[in-house]
Amino acid sequence: MLKSINVLKYNITAYVSTQVQYAKMPKPKKNKNPPKPSVDKTITTGPVTSINDDVRITILAKPGAKQNAITDLSPEGVGVQISAPPREGEANTELCRYIASILGVKKSAVSLDKGSKSRNKTIEVHGTKLTIDEVTDKLKKEMENG
Repeated sequence: MLKSINVLKYNITAYVSTQVQYAKMPKPKKNKNPPKPSVDKTITTGPVTSINDDVRITILAKPGAKQNAITDLSPEGVGVQISAPPREGEANTELCRYIASILGVKKSAVSLDKGSKSRNKTIEVHGTKLTIDEVTDKLKKEMENG
């Protein structure tokens, strides 16, 4: 009988202690002012798009050419011949350098956004005040001169 009383006493103690633990847990606080979602200002015109202050250019790369050149400007993308071979990122580095020289910006402002191992790439130009029209005009001018 004493054994069953001890077991009952232990069970009651365990039950009470778990109820006390649950009672002590703080309730999650509700955020009265949830953060507002950021609004992307996306403007699209053919292969050149603008997202907030950055400009993105869709590139159809052709590595291993004799010289760097803009070959065509279509709604699918800007055709670019790159003189560097397509290994170990050489063509990607050369593409960013070439686009930076065309646009007249620093090399650090131009980066590869998508397509590091594909011929279809997206280049992003950061922190410049270039508009879509200015970028398109500079690409067209380079295509005519090339």
